Amino acid sequence: MGKLFGTDGVRGIVNEQLTPELALRLGSAIASYYGEGVRVLVGRDARAGGDMILHAVVAGLLSSGARVHVVHGGGFAPTPAIQYAVKELGYDLGVIVTASHNPPQYNGIKVVGPLGIEIDRDTEKKIEEIYFEERFRRVPWSRAVHEASVEPRVVDLYVDAVVDRVDKNLIKSRGFRVLVDCANNVSSLTTPAILRKLGVKAYTLACNPSPTPYREPEPTPGSLAEAASVVKALGLDLGVGHDGDGDRAIAIDEKGEVWWGDRTGALLTAYIAEEKLPDAPKRLYTAVSSSRLVTDYLEPRGIEVAWTPVGSINISYRLLQEGGVAGFEENGGFIYPPHLLARDGGMTLALFLEMLAKKNVKASELFSELPRYYAVKTKVPMPREKAVEVVEALKEEYMGKPGYRIVTVDGLRVDGEDFWFLVRPSGTEPVLRVMVEARSPDRAKELAESLVEKARRLAAR
Repeated sequence: MGKLFGTDGVRGIVNEQLTPELALRLGSAIASYYGEGVRVLVGRDARAGGDMILHAVVAGLLSSGARVHVVHGGGFAPTPAIQYAVKELGYDLGVIVTASHNPPQYNGIKVVGPLGIEIDRDTEKKIEEIYFEERFRRVPWSRAVHEASVEPRVVDLYVDAVVDRVDKNLIKSRGFRVLVDCANNVSSLTTPAILRKLGVKAYTLACNPSPTPYREPEPTPGSLAEAASVVKALGLDLGVGHDGDGDRAIAIDEKGEVWWGDRTGALLTAYIAEEKLPDAPKRLYTAVSSSRLVTDYLEPRGIEVAWTPVGSINISYRLLQEGGVAGFEENGGFIYPPHLLARDGGMTLALFLEMLAKKNVKASELFSELPRYYAVKTKVPMPREKAVEVVEALKEEYMGKPGYRIVTVDGLRVDGEDFWFLVRPSGTEPVLRVMVEARSPDRAKELAESLVEKARRLAAR
């Protein structure tokens, strides 16, 4: 049997070759699994082909008896806004046409459950079985009477919910000036509105939805270079860059430095534990790809760091089952449990502004509190089976060695005195992913080169 749903933190189908035929069949498989009468909220981002895929999904859902509601305005809304609406408006599930941070030529389909969290692997597998075995339930003509209706409340509901979660008057009192780079996608509909409602003067870059974005949808120091230069040139207080569907937020300080999400996440976690959720379990969930600085910064503050496999879904379900103050990934996805057990770029920005206002400091001063590590991220081409063998060989080498902290929930993570590294088989490419951080850039480069050489040697055996 084939495979539909992605791995490596990519949920749902994300495919350059996503076709209307596939979307139609998947929509039918989803409704066949959940049963006739299931209420589904459907939305999308602004990627090329999104309208075509959305209508195909809707047709499939209707053909198998779902009651479908499409987000007002052609389906456009950020993923977290749709997830929040599913949870708050009582839908049984949501289906989102988006490829999130992936390149513009890709598109995808994501399924979320009634809590607004992406469906688990077991449910994905059952939907896949229906799809590949063609066990679709078709409603007879006499019951195929429901048309896809419009859901007008999604965007406003979400914007108001984010604003209500923070101290609006405190933020307004600081007179912040903030740039938001929306990647020409659906966060254009929400983040500028959130800023205005918080009394922030919003400067916008690429905040008009377009199927041809001016930069890659993934927010990175490279893709946010123009936004960073604008923040610095205009003397703004902060900048933020979103990915295609708005569930990530990468911060840019007033000096124009771009900061990875684990830096922002560590600061926010400490702030939330102290100021907003003092009675919650003092526990953070984060992927093994997050920096060592997370433990360096949070453990002395009495906050336990629980490592998870890569993929925000793993963090969401741990928070749901065990409780905690927050969850995040280094890519800019931050989870604030009282709001939504899923990544939310708009909520992340609002919380960061509240933290800035409360502490009455500049963004660069906040980030200067963190230990400094220098990162090297690379990958070594090899079949997945070889990548697994390399990881197992490295585990044998490091397990039991004194002076190292070992984490094996996803590949192999090794923390030494002044460095850490992660090696893991990719779930989306035939490569071994290698990530290294150290106290100096030269040390990080040296360690990365040594690991790559060792991985190639092990793979050649």
